[in-house]
Amino acid sequence: MKTQNFGYKKLYIGGELLDAVSKERDDVICPATGEVIAQVARAGKEDALKALETAQKGFKYWSKLSLAERTKWMHKLRLAILDKADELRTAMVHEMGKTYAGSQEDIDRLTEALEWYPAAMQNLREEQIPDYENTHAHKMISKPAGVAVAYLAWNFPLLNVGYKIGPALAAGCSLIIKPSNLSPLSAYMVGEIMHSINFPAGVVNILSGPSSEVATTMTTSHIPAVLTMIGSTNTGLRVIADSTTSIKKFGMELGGNAPFIVFEDADFDKAVDLAIGLKFGNTGQICVAANRIFVHKNIYDAFIEAYVKKASEIQIGFGIKENPEVFMGPVVSRKDRDRMFDLIDDAVSKGAKLQYGGKIPENLPEGGNWIEPTVISDIKTNMDLFRKETFGPIAGIMPFETDDEVLELANDTEFGLASYIFTNSHKRIERFTEELEFGEIHINGVKYAIYLPHGGYKNSGIGHDCSHLALEDYLVKKRITTTI
Repeated sequence: MKTQNFGYKKLYIGGELLDAVSKERDDVICPATGEVIAQVARAGKEDALKALETAQKGFKYWSKLSLAERTKWMHKLRLAILDKADELRTAMVHEMGKTYAGSQEDIDRLTEALEWYPAAMQNLREEQIPDYENTHAHKMISKPAGVAVAYLAWNFPLLNVGYKIGPALAAGCSLIIKPSNLSPLSAYMVGEIMHSINFPAGVVNILSGPSSEVATTMTTSHIPAVLTMIGSTNTGLRVIADSTTSIKKFGMELGGNAPFIVFEDADFDKAVDLAIGLKFGNTGQICVAANRIFVHKNIYDAFIEAYVKKASEIQIGFGIKENPEVFMGPVVSRKDRDRMFDLIDDAVSKGAKLQYGGKIPENLPEGGNWIEPTVISDIKTNMDLFRKETFGPIAGIMPFETDDEVLELANDTEFGLASYIFTNSHKRIERFTEELEFGEIHINGVKYAIYLPHGGYKNSGIGHDCSHLALEDYLVKKRITTTI
C-alpha cells in the first residue's frame, strides 16, 4: 500500500497562510499505514490570540455585508472546493482512513451547506407580535451573534466543517475552525482554497494545535459569542466549564449511544442491511452509528446468523481511489484500536459471545490500526459495550421479549442522539415515537440531509446541526417596539 505525501500546510489566519509563531509542526499520520503523510503548522496560544483578534475584525466587516454579498462569496468558495474535490477526498482517505467512496459525503455536505444556508437565511422571517391593547407594534428581528469558534471531530473532516461554516457565514458571523489534531489536513487545505480566492480576511480562520493551548485560550476569551463543536460529551463539558469568563451561546453535537430495535414483524432483510451499514460504515466511527442492537427473541438467532454472514463479507483495506471494493478502513489511531480490544475483552469476560471478528486482519500493513468487523451477542447492561459510545467496528447485539423491556433498555443511557426502530405496528410506532428519549427517531429506514434537523437529548448536546434550526446558534434576537 503506497501513501501520498501532501507536504506542509500552514495556518489560515486573517486571510493569510502563516507558520505558527513557534515555527512548530505536527505530523499527520495515515492510520492505514502509520506513515507520515503531511505536516501542519502547530498553533499555540499566540496564534489562537491572533485568530481571535482577526476574527473580531472579520466579524465587523462580514456582518455589515448584505446577505446577497455574503451569498456571492459562499458560492465562490463552493465552486472552488468542487474544483479541488478529488484532492480533498484523497487527503481525507489518508488522514483518517475513510474510503474514497465514503469521502464523497464530506464534499457533498460541505458544498451543500455553502449553497443551502444562504437560501435558508433569506427565508428567515421577522416575527410579528400582537399588541393586546392596540397601542404599539412589535416585531422580533435576528442579528448575527458575533465571533464563533468551532471545535471539530476527526471522523468527518469536511462534513463537520460544512455543518458549521454554512450557517455561521450565512448568519453573518465570523468563524474560527479548530479541526482535530488527528485529521487537520483537509481543513488546512480548505484554508489554502480560501486564500486562493481572496476570501475576505478574518472571516474564516483555521488552526490546529494542543487543546490546552489553543482551545483553552479561545474558550476562556471574552471575544467569542458562540462556541460550537462536534465531539465527545466529556469535551463538551470541559468547553462549557472553561467558557464561564463571559456569557456565550452553545451549539454542541456530542456523544451518542443509538439503539437499533428490530421487532418480530420488521422487514428482516432491510433491518439486517441497515444494521450493517450503520455499524461498519466509516469503520463505526459515527455518532449516530447503531451502537446497541436489540432484536426480538423470536428472530434473534436468525438475525445473528444473517448479520455475521454479512459482516464476514465486508472488504477491509486502505480505501484509496484504486480500491473501490473496500468498505471498511482502519480505526483512526492505535489508542482507539486498543480501546476496541478492551471493549471486546470486557464483554466476553462478563458473559457475552464473540460471534465474529475481534482480531487484527492479516495481509494488511503492520503500521495500520486494523481490526476486523466484530459481532458480539448476548451483551448485558453492565458491559462497556452497552454503556459507552463504541465509536468503532464492534456490533453489540442483545435479545428482548417485550415492548416495555426494550423501551427501558433503549432509554437506559446518558446519551440521546439517534435511535432506530423497525416494526410494522402503527400502535407501537406511535408509542415509541412518544417515549424514546432521543433527538432523532428513524422508523423502518434512515435518512440524513442538510435540511433535516440533527440534534440530541440529555448528554448528546445543545442545539442542532443542519436545517434552519442551526442558524439559531449564530443569531441573537432583538425586539422592536414602536408606539402607534
